[in-house]
Amino acid sequence: MKSKLHSRDFRRLLFLASFLLILFCFIIVQFFKLQITENDKWTSQAKAQHQFSVVQPFKRGRFFSNPELKEGHPEKAAALVFDVKRYHLFVDPITIPSHLRDEIAKNLGDLLDLGWGEKNRLRKQFDKKSRSRRLKMWLDDSDREVLDSWWRPYAKWKKIPRNALYFVEEYQRSYPYGKLLGAVLHTVRDDRDVTTNQPVPTGGLELFFNSYLQGKTGRRLMLRSPRQSLESGVIVTHPQDGADVYLSIHHHIQAIAEEEIMRAVKNSGAKRGWAVMMNPNTGELYALAQYPRFDPSNYRKYYNDPELLDATKVHAITDCFEPGSTMKPISIAIAMLANEELIRRGEEPIFDPKEMMPTFDGTFPGRKRPIRDVRTHRYLNMYLAIQKSSNIYVAKLIERVVKTLGDEWYRTQLQELFGFGTLTGIELPCESSGLLPAPHKTYGGRQLQWSTPTPYSLAIGYNLLANSLQLMRAFAIIANGGYAVEPTLVKRIVKDGEVILDNSRREKRQVLSPWISRELIYALKSVTKAGGGGFRADIPGYTQAGKTGTTEKVVGGTYSKRHHFSSFIGFTPAYHPKFLLYIAIDEPEYRYLPGIGKTYFGGRCAAPTFKLIMERTLKYLGIPPDDPYGYPKDDPRYDSDRADWSEQVTILKELYSKWN
Repeated sequence: MKSKLHSRDFRRLLFLASFLLILFCFIIVQFFKLQITENDKWTSQAKAQHQFSVVQPFKRGRFFSNPELKEGHPEKAAALVFDVKRYHLFVDPITIPSHLRDEIAKNLGDLLDLGWGEKNRLRKQFDKKSRSRRLKMWLDDSDREVLDSWWRPYAKWKKIPRNALYFVEEYQRSYPYGKLLGAVLHTVRDDRDVTTNQPVPTGGLELFFNSYLQGKTGRRLMLRSPRQSLESGVIVTHPQDGADVYLSIHHHIQAIAEEEIMRAVKNSGAKRGWAVMMNPNTGELYALAQYPRFDPSNYRKYYNDPELLDATKVHAITDCFEPGSTMKPISIAIAMLANEELIRRGEEPIFDPKEMMPTFDGTFPGRKRPIRDVRTHRYLNMYLAIQKSSNIYVAKLIERVVKTLGDEWYRTQLQELFGFGTLTGIELPCESSGLLPAPHKTYGGRQLQWSTPTPYSLAIGYNLLANSLQLMRAFAIIANGGYAVEPTLVKRIVKDGEVILDNSRREKRQVLSPWISRELIYALKSVTKAGGGGFRADIPGYTQAGKTGTTEKVVGGTYSKRHHFSSFIGFTPAYHPKFLLYIAIDEPEYRYLPGIGKTYFGGRCAAPTFKLIMERTLKYLGIPPDDPYGYPKDDPRYDSDRADWSEQVTILKELYSKWN
């Protein structure tokens, strides 16, 4: 009997032990499956319930102005654009009880001082089936502090997870100088690219240098817990900031240019205007101003209003125009080059700058109407022709050029030497290349762009289109002694303290003989003195040289007598210049004032602005006068015997009277 009982107990014990062993093995297998085989699956689900990641923003690269112009007064590079920390307010709708949503939305709307429409849009976000909805963008520290001071005790009182409302850090573009250089800098949109999480530029330098300015976002892990503060999240990946761009623009000179071009546009009743200042020796731009201006911090307003959209363009590179009389010094330079070419060939030159040339007959081959001057002149030489801005004289020179060297040679100088019809390569998008007619473009045996009278029109600045920087590039060759330079806005680009692009060592090539440059500067100096069309550009105490321009605009397919493009381009000091400045006034009001005359000419509405900008710039930089006796006659510093160009003015005046 005992044996049977013992045997039965043993079987029970064995069964129980086997069951426990099998159960233990099953648990071990399940544990292995959960912890090893399916670890990633369950870990991700657990993290999804209790963790989420937010983007750790980077700082986009900054733009700095040029502090290197004011000698003896070192300045720090001023940041024209930089990122400031802002916050986006988000809600986790699922964790907000439905009976509290109206109350919370109302309190948020009141604290943020939102309008009725914004409050309504904010309330709708609480009903979305989502763990994250954005309520408000671009809050600053004071806004966050106000919301936090209300939300923390409220969430504790209502037993709502504190993280049901949370802030995400973001960086917003800031413009400490307001609209200054706005159209050149541009901005980035409020909403980032959904795939790359990178800011989306609206244009300008922001777009051109986007690849340098971009950074890389980091990642921060957050916990969904009533007691877990968002700020204690762990940074998984640190963000990388973008590179900084150091511009050649000087913010003080830019401010001067913007102020004066605004005054010029308003005083002349013009449609728009712009001013560009460049170092003719290096191509560096010191100012690129225009009016009306663009405010990058309020970009939506401009892009949503067709009347304001025009201000978003950089007109100095997007707008092409017929240069008019500002082309005449370049035409004369080509005639001098023709002299050199003919001498190399062993032939006679086509003209002498001192030659007395008849200018009373403006009849040219192929033209139905003769070319006219504003005032009739009987005889002029090169110096008087530039001073009086004679159309006929310059056209006669180019007539000699094409008769001896041909149309193709003439056009080659315009394109390959002076750069017309080719992009300047300025670091901005949407530059227009302009238009330079070509003799070789034909269709059915007929020339499409070039006819017999085309060279005479080109000589006086018509029948071609150029943007402002193209004209400045050409004028810089004359001003700097014959060297070709390319306009630029950038000195260097720096990332993490390392220079990754250095623009300071750009090569120059000589394309014009120094003697041609000297002769043209000598002639251009007379334009800003008594007897010249740009005498209003004369800067007391300094030497300068320049040229006015006034062209009729094409309206409805024909040249309009009431719509003009007026300009002035000049440089100072006249020899070894430091500054080349171009002033453009687009469509000044057509007015005739008794005792003054027509006010739309470049000598009246553009030349005075050249003087004001240059004068203020020279004084600000502390550049001493190079003509210390060249002041108005009623100024005690004036000395007619020692003032620059006083003798030459008298000589040209007497010569003109003798010939005319």
